[in-house]
Amino acid sequence: MTRHPLRLAILEAERMLAAAGVDSPRVDAELLAAHVLGVARSRLPLIPLVDPPVVDALHKVVVQRTSRIPLQHITGTAHLGGIDLEVGPGVFIPRPETELLLEWGLSTLDLSVTPAPVVVDLCTGSGALALAVAHRVPSASVHAVERDHAALAWARRNAEIRGGAGDTPITLHAGDVTAPDVLSDLDGQVDLVLCNPPYVPDATEVQPEVADHDPRQAVFGGADGLDVIRHVVTLAARLLKPGGHVGIEHDDTQGESVPALLAARRVLTDVADHADLAGRARFATACRACLPRS
Repeated sequence: MTRHPLRLAILEAERMLAAAGVDSPRVDAELLAAHVLGVARSRLPLIPLVDPPVVDALHKVVVQRTSRIPLQHITGTAHLGGIDLEVGPGVFIPRPETELLLEWGLSTLDLSVTPAPVVVDLCTGSGALALAVAHRVPSASVHAVERDHAALAWARRNAEIRGGAGDTPITLHAGDVTAPDVLSDLDGQVDLVLCNPPYVPDATEVQPEVADHDPRQAVFGGADGLDVIRHVVTLAARLLKPGGHVGIEHDDTQGESVPALLAARRVLTDVADHADLAGRARFATACRACLPRS
């Protein structure tokens, strides 16, 4: 059996993906090759030659990706905050940009002052932010809210997996963040609220991976994209204790409107907006009655 250079198979995969309009053809080609081989992407240079069945298997998954099936639906996993999450039809796929919101949120937790912080993830979807926080801050009490039954099933599956891996269990709530009494037992007790809500304005054209595979209710947020965010701001103001922080991911067209919603709440101070690595407005933050920092 003649073996084939893996490098050439990846180059052909990259060519096919680029022709199909995939945004990151080289990265996707390498991740698909790593998936087929069952190794980390970083180990691909250590595998110069592969057998013909591997080339065939790679070609098969590349063809799937050229039809704009999300990479994560093919591999079955997404990554956030150092953990793998199972994803598939019926749940929003976490994006790399959300890492920035996560890292900001973790930076607000001072464990020397509050060794067991209370953290809430609103619109949790696959459980990504909540489980990433529990993984990084084992002492935290983490609550996650999701109203969609399909997404909640994915969150439960991921919570079981992470619990089995030794992470601190999270508390999942089947609830609607727009309901006036959601999480009322946590009023004034929360150190950090994180939220990656549906925020895309309804008329926005999105890529096929989003339009055809992400649940619509997890992507679009009304005419201006703010329908859910308005409720999240109100809920965060109610949940946070003095000195607690809130971070909300938003569309890159909402770099002024979301901070304005936060600033309109008199109990929220230190309102700021943050850009992603491409310089686009990406998430807004605030503090409940923060004291001036020294």
